[in-house]
Formats: sequence, structure tokens, C-alpha cells
Amino acid sequence: MLKNLISRLWLIMVLVSLSPLHYLVAQNNDFEVVNKSYFGKDLLSILKDLSVSHELALDYRREEIPINILQRKNFKGQSLKEVLQDLLEPYDLVFHLEDKKLTIRTKEEGIQLEREPPKPKRTNFTLEGVVKDKETGETLPNAVVMINSTQKAAISNLDGFFTLLNVPTDTSLLSFRYLGYKSQELRLNPTMVEKPPLIVEMEVHTNELEEVVISAREEQMMKVGKQVSVVSVSPAQLSALPSLGEKDIFRSLQLLPGISGSNETSSGLYVRGGTPDQNLILFDGFTVYHVDHFYGFFSAFNADAIKDVQVYKGGFESKYGGRLSSVVDLTGKQGNTNKTGFSAGLSMMSANASFELPFAGGKGSVLLAGRRSYTDIIQSGLYKNVFALFQQEDETNGGFMGRGGRGGRGQFAQVETEPVFFFYDLNAKVTYKPSLKDILSFSFYNGQDHLDNSNEFNDEFGGGQNGNLSGTILNKTTDLTAWGNWGSSLKWGRQWNSRYYSNTVVSWSNYFSQRDLFSESEINRDDSLQTFIRGTQEDNDLYDFSFRTDHEFLLNSAHRLEFGTQWTFNKIDYNLTMNDTLQILNRNDEGLIGSLYIQDNWQIIDKLLFTPGIRLSNYSLTKQLYFEPRLSAIYELTKQLKFKAAWGHYYQFANRVVREDVSEGSRDFWLLANDDTNPVSQAVHYIAGLSYETAGFLFDIEAYRKDMSGLSEYSLRFSRPGSGETGDLFYTGTGIAQGIEFLVQRKIGKLTGWISYTLGEVIHTFPELSDEPYPALHDQTHEFKIVNSLQLGRWTFAGTWIYATGKPYTAPVGGYELTMLDGNQISYISIGEKNAFRLPDYHRLDLSATYGFNLGKGKADVGLSVFNVYNHQNVWYKTFEVLEEDVITTDVNTIGFTPNIFLQVKF
Repeated sequence: MLKNLISRLWLIMVLVSLSPLHYLVAQNNDFEVVNKSYFGKDLLSILKDLSVSHELALDYRREEIPINILQRKNFKGQSLKEVLQDLLEPYDLVFHLEDKKLTIRTKEEGIQLEREPPKPKRTNFTLEGVVKDKETGETLPNAVVMINSTQKAAISNLDGFFTLLNVPTDTSLLSFRYLGYKSQELRLNPTMVEKPPLIVEMEVHTNELEEVVISAREEQMMKVGKQVSVVSVSPAQLSALPSLGEKDIFRSLQLLPGISGSNETSSGLYVRGGTPDQNLILFDGFTVYHVDHFYGFFSAFNADAIKDVQVYKGGFESKYGGRLSSVVDLTGKQGNTNKTGFSAGLSMMSANASFELPFAGGKGSVLLAGRRSYTDIIQSGLYKNVFALFQQEDETNGGFMGRGGRGGRGQFAQVETEPVFFFYDLNAKVTYKPSLKDILSFSFYNGQDHLDNSNEFNDEFGGGQNGNLSGTILNKTTDLTAWGNWGSSLKWGRQWNSRYYSNTVVSWSNYFSQRDLFSESEINRDDSLQTFIRGTQEDNDLYDFSFRTDHEFLLNSAHRLEFGTQWTFNKIDYNLTMNDTLQILNRNDEGLIGSLYIQDNWQIIDKLLFTPGIRLSNYSLTKQLYFEPRLSAIYELTKQLKFKAAWGHYYQFANRVVREDVSEGSRDFWLLANDDTNPVSQAVHYIAGLSYETAGFLFDIEAYRKDMSGLSEYSLRFSRPGSGETGDLFYTGTGIAQGIEFLVQRKIGKLTGWISYTLGEVIHTFPELSDEPYPALHDQTHEFKIVNSLQLGRWTFAGTWIYATGKPYTAPVGGYELTMLDGNQISYISIGEKNAFRLPDYHRLDLSATYGFNLGKGKADVGLSVFNVYNHQNVWYKTFEVLEEDVITTDVNTIGFTPNIFLQVKF
């Protein structure tokens, strides 16, 4: 049924794109006639209403606009210019209207808004430039540069460089837009472009009361890019959103359409039916394999150390490879090149600080940023709520002797432990600019989590009137868990000339996960001493050494070539041992992946952008060549309405394998594909969509389908207890993920945000695990999200609401107990069809309020964030226990109502 519904929606989209709709839209562009009536409104309110109605950027100085209330104004069929003259002349104000921008100034200023631009000296020339942050001097990647009144535009590269070919004249008007910054226009003059590059400085968008310029075109937090399935996110604006602890980039990404937002216990991204390991996470060029802090309630990245975030939800271009689902490309801050800076923050879980130091002469900078939880020193209510949840998970999924309590199934005393837990992350970046064309940078990252939940107890038992045996028990449990990432990169970027740019990166990264759960019990019963030793040791170590070089070459105004190579050496070790002697799985794999790619951004006609590309990869373990053709296209039906589509092949060589265990809980580990126990996985993407965008709103719809094969799972459901055989515990299957996403975004005004809805399904087929195809563990049919931010002076109020249908799970359908010859009882569970049941629907409301103020020469933000406002009990998972041949089911719920207070200062 769902498959038929998605197919029909695909057909509707195609019909709409071919229908006369775009002609009707094109005829609705007459912004000159005004038919409005105003009563009891002030002049500024009228001007704002006109700017929104006619999709104009409004530029004014607040103190120059009188606050007089106008009794009545009626405009019937008058031109916009006549209306503005009527409104402004009584107050000695003048205006200038050009390229959908309305500028208002006083006559006394002597500003000749209508003055003639200087006469041009050059025509159809090439303009080179660099986009920077005005305050810090940091270069800004992915800024949009456009020649007004034309279709010509460019996007700044990783180092902020841009090139515009065939600029009409050296007096042309340019516009600059970058997420989280004030939109800016610049009129060229012959002197300005004599000595390239042109330096363009942009200002951060703030909500201060003393702000005097307001633009109606500010996009503040999230922007859907012109490329297919690409979203840009502003880390600087994320603090407005409610969070469990502090502003979090990956938690914010989960609010985007097509990315699951109901995974409280993981910061990983489930993108369009993919799993977190199928996402390529790049931070300054090195790969990050695990993004969770504190069991996933926080992501492993400090938002204060990140400058730019680009998310490719599917159909991504040829320069990215090695993953099936999506790409998240993060660019770290370089640091302030103009002056020394310091910032610090505090929440109920952690503290953070950053320090920026410029080099002499503005040649570069040093950035240091750190964050650490103080949970091993002070255990706040937030910490106790989260940790209690995971301690319960650990006890129900894999707990063993020494953790039971009197009156339960266990026979020993309850142990009250005080776990020691903390996490931290460190960022360091050194940037040096030996010339205007070169940028050298070294980036370092380390983030780790450590948990010590060890305990020891000594207890007596027996001695009752029934003649039971008596004695003592001494139990020592070692429970140590650690996981984390290391990463570093050395990058050289150079703008060789106006047409050629190259970027070379050498990188290294390491992900490790260690679990040592070991219990030793000594039972002294009537002078008889027995010793029991049991537990598991699990160790996963992944190393990534990479070299890559990327090149961009502008052939002409219609063709931009991108090409490059990448070499990645992976070494992955995994060892799982039970009871200190039984080795369940031991893998030590090494593999080399060599890749090259080329793609052409081809502007066939003014309205059609065509991007074909090819990626070739050679994998040493299989000794095969993998061919990955890709294609995307964008066609502008009108200036507001666009049709977009993408298709491509993708392969993945390092995979996170799920170790399914119904009785002890599922875990996961990384392995290299070897086409023996676990094959190279692959996917084919199909994407089509429409977007309609005005100055104030965006309406976007995309349909997608992913055909996946070579999926792997490691399951113990058919193994014999105590068996050491592992070769037949790997299972291979295929999958289909398909769906359709809807997005409505309001981009301007005091109230901004978006509403999104995703209809989708993820179906897996593993013949050896199930006779029929079944929904994947992360399958969700419906997901609905509302994200809003309201600015009132220095206050910012924000709220998010998420609703999602329940995820599937596998449940026992019966159980029985057998009494062995020695009198011991063993419980057996009969497992039902795989993922045949559904958890209850998920929904949650989060709210926050932030107040910004000046603190001496610095700035500060203080706020309150409330997670799960109405305390809805969302089910995380279910536990099962056999009691007298009956299966007892228990719901384990996620976090309820949880407030958090935070403070951030910057000097």
C-alpha cells in the first residue's frame, strides 16, 4: 500500500512539473501596483508590510523612522513608487528602489541614492574575490555571490575564494549571501577591481537592540541549497534551538526532513532509510566514524569550533565516496585573524571554552577549543536521569551475577554503585596564509567517553529454619567502558589563478570502542569454596590514513570541471571474548582503497544545470574495480520554481555490523568488507523534486528511492549456547528505502522556522533470517516536525515538536523452562518473526528561551531549555523474561521532563 502511494506521489510531481503551473507563476510578477488600506499603523509597520508583500529587502536606520501613528492611508491602483513618495516626503525621507531592495535615508544625510554609477572601464571581465567575516577575518566557504539582474552566480570554495566569469561591467551590482550573516550588496567601481582579489567582508546576523539595519532576506539557521538534496546549517545560530544539554549540531540536523528525529539515544543520523555508519562524516578533511558522547545524548562535536556545515542527504557528487547514504562535511573555525578572542560556557552537564590568537600582520591564527563534562565531580539531575536510563539498559541487557536483588530472580543482595563517568573533546587548529592565494592549516581533534561502573560486595546467605545451606559470597565486578575518536589533517589550499583552485589534504583518524565486563565470585558454603568467573571483553579499533587532492577548473562560463584522487588505508581490529577463554569473534583486516573522480558542472542553458560525474575505486581486499556513475540536474521553470533530479551508484567498504542478540541486547562493531563473511555493500539513488522559493518562504518536495545490496548482519539467534562457531553467524541481505519529503520554511521576520513531513519505508530482505521481507529496525512510516524561532528584542524563544510512528522490534512469542539432571533450570525463549511488532508512536515537545546582553566589552547569552515539556513516556525498547513459561514484557522509557540552564560569554 505504501509503495503504491509513493509511486502515485512520484507521478503527481512529474505531472506538476510539466503542467502550465509555472506559466501562471511567471505571470504573477507585477510588483508595481498597490491596493492596500492602513488605519492606526505607524510608518515603520507600513513599510515592513509593503516590503513583505512585494518581496523587497528593506534597508533603513531605525532611529530615522518617526514613530507617528498614521490615521488612515488608502492606496488604490497606485504604483509602489508613488506610494513610497506619499509616505516618506512629509518626513524628509528619500528612497532608492533597485533589484528588489528598498533603501530609505534622510535628506539631511546628503546621500544621493539615485546618483549615477561611475562610467565603466572594463566589460565582460573575470572577477576574483574572497569572502570573509568582517569581525574575525575568517574566510567563509559556500557563500553565494550573484550579479544582480542576471542569472550569473558563484559559490565560494573551501577557502572562501570565488570567481565570476563574464561580469558585464566593472560597475555591476553584486549581492552576497551566507547563512547566519547579513545579506550584502556591493556596487563595483573601476578602482575596486584593479588589483584582485576583491575582499568582501560580511557581518554576522545578531539580534541586538542597537542593530540599525534590517534586511528582509536573512536566512538564519537552515538553508536548502540549489543542489539536489543539499542543506546548509549555521552553527552560530543553533543556540536558539532547545537542547538537552547545550547547542548540538547533529541533534539539530535530526530536525531536518528526511533525517529521523526520534532517536534520543543516538546523535547518529538516520538519513532517508540509511544507518549512521552509512554517512560520511568529514571534519576538516578527516573521517569521523562515531559521533556520540554520553551514550548518544550529545554529539562528539563542539559547535563553537565549527564554522560551516553542509549536508548531502542523497545523490551526492562524485568527489565523495565510500558511503551509501549521505555526507556531512564540517569545516572547523580558523580563529580570529584580527584580534585575540575568548569565550566560555556552562550547562548542567559540561563546561566549554575557546581561545583565538591571531598571527602578526593578519597572516593566520590559532584556535583552541575544549569541552568537558563534570559528571565525575558533580552529578546533576540531568546526569542522573540519563545515566539511570542506561544503567537500567545495561542491567536488563547483559547483566549477570552480582546485580540481582533479594526477592527477584537473583539470590544475592542489591549492589548500589556510584559510577564514575565523564566525556571530553578537544579542538586545535593552526592556519597560516603565506600569500593571498595560499592557505595552510593543521587541524586536530580528540573526543572520548569513559565509564567505570565497577563494584564489590560481600554478603551472607542461608541459615534459615528450613535447613538451607548457609555461607558467604564475595563478588568483584570490573565494568569499564571507553570509546572515542582521534583525528588530524594537514591541508594546503591554493588559488593558482582566476580559473584554477586546488586543495590537498593528508589526514589520519582513529575510532576505538572498548568494553571490559568481568565478574569473579567466591562462594563459601559449609567449608566448600567455589569460584565462578564470567564476563565479556570487546575491543574494536579502526584506523584511517588518507591522502586526497581536489581540483576545480573553470573552462568557461558554462563548464566548471572538478577532479581529484583519494587513497585510504584502513586497518580494523575486532575481538569478542566470553568468560576470558572463549573467543567468539576475532578479525584483523587491512585494506587499501584508491579512487579517482571527475565531474562537470555544465550550464547547458541559462535555466538548466547538468552535473554528470564518474568515480572509480579499486579495493585491495577484493581486487576489483568499482564504477560509480552519477548524474544530477536542476531546471528553472521560473525564477521561483525549480525541478531537480539525481541518480547515482555508491559503494561502501568499511561497515558497521549490527550484532543482534535478543536476550543480551544488540551491539555493533566496524569491519572491513571482504566478500567472504561480509560483502562490499552498494546502493543506487533515485531522487526527484520541486522547490518554490520567494524572498520570504520556501516550499520544497523531494521523492527518493535507494536500492541497497550487500547489507550485513551478525546474529546469535540461531547459535547454540556456548558454541564457538562464528563463520555462519554473518548474514547477507538487500534493502529498499523509499519515501517522499515535504518542507515549508519561513525565512524572514521575527518568527522563522519550518514544518516538515516525511513518508517513508525501509524494507530488508535477509532470506536466512526471515522467510519474508521485513521492516528494518529504523523504519518509520510517518514523521512530522515543527521548528520555530521567535525574536523579540534581546529575547529569542524557540520550540520544536516531533511526532513519529513507532519503530519495529522482534519479540518472543513464548518460552519454557527445562530442569537439568543437576537440578538447575534453564530458560528458553521462542522468538517471533523478525521485526513483526511496533513500538508505540513517539512524540515530544522542547522549548527554550535565550536572553542576550552586553557584558563589559563582551557579549553573553543566558537561557533555559526544557526537554520533553509535557513529560510524554516514549518507549525506548522492551525487555522480556520467562517466568513459569510465561513471557513478561517490560517497557523501558526514554527521558521525561528535563530542564537545563546554560550560560555563554564571549570577549
